[in-house]
Amino acid sequence: MEEQTPYRRDSDRPRGRMRKGMYILPSLFTTANIAAGFYAILQTTHASAAEAWHLDFAAMAIGFAVLFDGLDGRIARMTRTDSEFGRELDSLADVITFGVAPALLAWMWGFHLLPMTIEPEMRTKIVQLGSIACFAFLMAGASRLARFNITTNPQPSNPGRPGKKYFVGMPIPAGAGVIAAMVHFSAGVPIHSWWTAASWLMMVVVVGYLMVSTWRFYSFKDIDFRSRRPFRLIVLIGILIALIWYFSRPVLFAIALLYMVSGVLWRLQWIFRRKNPPAPPVYREASQTS
Repeated sequence: MEEQTPYRRDSDRPRGRMRKGMYILPSLFTTANIAAGFYAILQTTHASAAEAWHLDFAAMAIGFAVLFDGLDGRIARMTRTDSEFGRELDSLADVITFGVAPALLAWMWGFHLLPMTIEPEMRTKIVQLGSIACFAFLMAGASRLARFNITTNPQPSNPGRPGKKYFVGMPIPAGAGVIAAMVHFSAGVPIHSWWTAASWLMMVVVVGYLMVSTWRFYSFKDIDFRSRRPFRLIVLIGILIALIWYFSRPVLFAIALLYMVSGVLWRLQWIFRRKNPPAPPVYREASQTS
């Protein structure tokens, strides 16, 4: 008696192909992330004091890359198509787009294009220190990614239950977003005074430190777009998109700074709680009645 092969419906084949094809979708957003980073690098290298709009375009490209980076991970989780290849590709893309591109942008905007009217020796020292600060930012971002890839159960040093709700250290897209938001807020016009350049140097160093710190930052991963009634979330996202569309410079500047300050405030709150621990509860014995 011949063995019969199990019956397979023709409708199962397209479904299997569609399932395999969905693995490409997150990688497409990662590819767009890399393309935006490469475009930002090109625009930065073409910038000059007379054509500062190149720097603004580079900052906007990094901003779009932040959006692409958030979408590829969320789409992979929602469609359950995350893979080791996708995670490795995403990490390499982040080093280029959120490490090399913003470091080069920060150096060009804040140090390299300083006016020649500044005292030559002081200008040379500021440019040299700025180069070191931007390289430190790049190394901090790469170290942040390496730690994130090898850490299975991150523990924040300030209070809060560890898990997907918080990042340990500011993520590298947020660090790059702070750099890009600053440049975009100024419409790409480079820094023109030595004391402003010194302040910018401190800002770059602080952002780099926050990325390698163990302070906690909100991850937005607990937001569920598949809930039955996401009306409030849709309204808030719509309002935010409209504000960014019409007032992108101040809105993105405020969002970037608020997110950076949020981790600092959580850290300060933990320090004050540790110095002033709450008093232990007092238990009173109930009076006995005869």
